[in-house]
Amino acid sequence: MPKTIIVSNRLPVKVTENNGSYELAQSEGGLATGLGSIYKEKDNLWIGWPGLDIVKKEDREKITADLKKLSLFPVYLSQEEISEYYEGFSNEVLWPVFHYYASTYANYKRSNWEFYVEVNKKFKNAVLSIAEPGDTIWVHDYQLMLLPDLIRREQPELSIGFFLHIPFPSYEMFRLIPWRSELLEGVLGSDLIGFHTYDDVRHFVNAATRILPVNSSANVLTKGDHTIVAEAFPIGIDDKKFASLPSEPDVKKNVKLIKDTFGNTKLVLSVDRLDYSKGILQRLQAFEYLLNHYPEAKEKITFYMIVVPSRDTVPQYAHLRDEIDKQVGNINALHRTMEWTPIQYFYRSFPIDMLSALYTAADVCLVTPMRDGMNLVSKEYVASRINDDGALVISEMAGASKELIDALIVNPNNTEEVAKTIIKAAYMPKAEQRARMEPMRQVVAKFNIAHWVKIFMDKLNEVKQMQRSLQTRYVGQVTQQSIINRYIKTRRRLIFLDYDGTLVDFKSNIEQASPDEELYELLLQLTEDPANHVVLISGRKHGNLDKWFGDYNMDLVAEHGSWIKKPKVAWHKLSGLSAQWKQEIRPIIETYIDRTPGSFIEEKTYSLAWHYRKAPKGLGELRAGELMNNLKYLANDRGLQLLPGDKVVEIKNVEVNKGKAALTILDNQDYDFILALGDDYTDEDVFKELPENSITIKIGNNVSAAKFYLTSPDEARSLLKSLAESTVVKTQ
Repeated sequence: MPKTIIVSNRLPVKVTENNGSYELAQSEGGLATGLGSIYKEKDNLWIGWPGLDIVKKEDREKITADLKKLSLFPVYLSQEEISEYYEGFSNEVLWPVFHYYASTYANYKRSNWEFYVEVNKKFKNAVLSIAEPGDTIWVHDYQLMLLPDLIRREQPELSIGFFLHIPFPSYEMFRLIPWRSELLEGVLGSDLIGFHTYDDVRHFVNAATRILPVNSSANVLTKGDHTIVAEAFPIGIDDKKFASLPSEPDVKKNVKLIKDTFGNTKLVLSVDRLDYSKGILQRLQAFEYLLNHYPEAKEKITFYMIVVPSRDTVPQYAHLRDEIDKQVGNINALHRTMEWTPIQYFYRSFPIDMLSALYTAADVCLVTPMRDGMNLVSKEYVASRINDDGALVISEMAGASKELIDALIVNPNNTEEVAKTIIKAAYMPKAEQRARMEPMRQVVAKFNIAHWVKIFMDKLNEVKQMQRSLQTRYVGQVTQQSIINRYIKTRRRLIFLDYDGTLVDFKSNIEQASPDEELYELLLQLTEDPANHVVLISGRKHGNLDKWFGDYNMDLVAEHGSWIKKPKVAWHKLSGLSAQWKQEIRPIIETYIDRTPGSFIEEKTYSLAWHYRKAPKGLGELRAGELMNNLKYLANDRGLQLLPGDKVVEIKNVEVNKGKAALTILDNQDYDFILALGDDYTDEDVFKELPENSITIKIGNNVSAAKFYLTSPDEARSLLKSLAESTVVKTQ
């Protein structure tokens, strides 16, 4: 029976040592709650580190046995591994870079990276020790970015999902990491990659396509013959739990205590883990600004600030804690009165019932991180407001701000704006509170943690189905043998071959894509077979094709069909065409050359091609879109066609068409085997015009009229070589 294996850095339990014995306690974390419905079902498991350096073999065996009863599987790490992989690489490279603090906190230490690799391999060994064909592996977060690819290399048939719980940075930030390629390769071992927001998806796709040789179409990436989908899945909370807690007797008691303590003052609540990404110091500055510039708020607003301890043995975190202590002390010393303390500051974690009481009692929840993947405090506050009152102030840098659009959204760097918004939130009329809170509560209730798990798993299944449908079209070993069998049995064959992107790889310089000896030998083998009628059909200039293949026993079709040459016959130009339109179009294209460094015009007899293969990534694509928008109406009026290609936009006479050229060659001929290989938009015309029983193959697995696909020119050559050699073997 297939099972789901969840893998994260930490297990969803707390393992604590008490007088030499170890005790297990369930974690209160949102992820543990949300995935509880999965890992406790059937034979499902959760793999992770127990959280302590457990050295003795007998202790490990005892803990492993206890964890097994809870469907948990431990990965034990040494103190050195914890220090280098977790505290080192994960939290001194990935965390600061992904939160845009690279210049301040990132430390690119080689040994940290080496331990990161080794620990990811340790997790891989744990997964493979229990994974079986048909299982689903769901890997979580930045500590295990290499794991999906490590698993796929050894068990490629497994379904692998990956979810990143922190933001993914822009390409400019991500590329600072020395091991950026390896990290991307690792994540791309997944079938589905999940992020909290669309911005994260966009950043990831941009980084992957710029750094690695992968192609993308919207959020679908192709790496070799592997198709990966990157998608946004905003994580939710257990909304019913937080909505029910305010009715609990202990919570009611605490709510009354809080209200009695703070009387008629407006209570502003913030809850954060100690981290520089949470914007705690900036929030204190904003509150100080409020006290200085809104004197009427004194003694009427209290800031209740909870900071949960985290990594405070690390120097920068200890320094942050000291700065918070100092700033809180200064503000309270300056503004405190006999009856009122502006900031109630707590450096500790609070139990869930006390947190619920604070969420219920607080007039305002202040969530202003400098950068945050989602931030579930905002959703917990909303879910707790069962009377549809209260106000949420949230940073636009938090992922939750993309969902909770009825909150008061601020830039956490704008001290004046944050202070002004706190005042607005504290004194918001009840009707406006309700108008904002009701839709937010609906969002939190609908997109809860169970919904998040469901849509991720549903999408993973959908991706696997898509991959399987592509595999049925891929020319694998079985399909290739079927094509060879047909080829051997036939006596009159027509073979259409595109050139660039089909027989040779794409080159940044079009002059470098000249044929090599292997290609010459392959074409010679194909054309020497008297049963074969080979047609090289290309967008290249006829001069290029003549220079390279003029002496070969095959038809040459150049410039998409405007020039045709039969073996041992001079070139023939398509008659009745005009090139007068170039005088009008060329100046427009030249303006794009002036604005796009690295781009250039290639002039052919009846077409102009604007190449941007040397242009900066992104700029060329942007200008190509602009150029096509600029020319589309003019092209229609002049009887021209715009062809978007691989790093090129071509403008040509509409009568010039590879499909029409193919039909001319097919005319009055009786072939019992027709094969066509091509890689771009222009080859689609050939695929569409050929008879139904033809074998049409696209190089690249994007949407096509072709029946099959191969992933690269190397695979195309391999297929052609197999065909050529199959008849040689037969005749011997």
